[in-house]
Amino acid sequence: MFGISFSELLLVGLVALLVLGPERLPGAARTAGLWVGRLKRSFNAIKAEVEREIGADEIRRQLHNEHIMSLEQEARKILNPMQQAINPAPAQPQPSAATIETPPPPAGADLGRDSHTAQPGHAPAAGQPIPEQVPGEHTPPHDPTQPPRAP
Repeated sequence: MFGISFSELLLVGLVALLVLGPERLPGAARTAGLWVGRLKRSFNAIKAEVEREIGADEIRRQLHNEHIMSLEQEARKILNPMQQAINPAPAQPQPSAATIETPPPPAGADLGRDSHTAQPGHAPAAGQPIPEQVPGEHTPPHDPTQPPRAP
């Protein structure tokens, strides 16, 4: 403990025997042993108390951190609806014409016709754009019983 070797202890024992004498040496050794035991117990008690305090400080720190974390979560819950009101969520994207699937033509339909162009008097197919009429442009009427005209 203090770096005392066996030879040094033997030398201290011989000096104590010469100074105290053989009658008082056992009582002195007993008393010294009791004092050493008390010092060890005191140091161990102090050490345990310091470790408990360090542990208690650590526990207090953890509780404090948990309390702060719970406060932050509550603040986020309160602020989240406010932020959503300030920054509304983006609207759902509209599907493009390329993503709209057109249904197959009904049975018996004229497949020779161009299905992407609307005929006058006919509604365009689902998902097809409505052609714009240019003023002054004349589109001749189409008779479904006649074959399509050549350009």
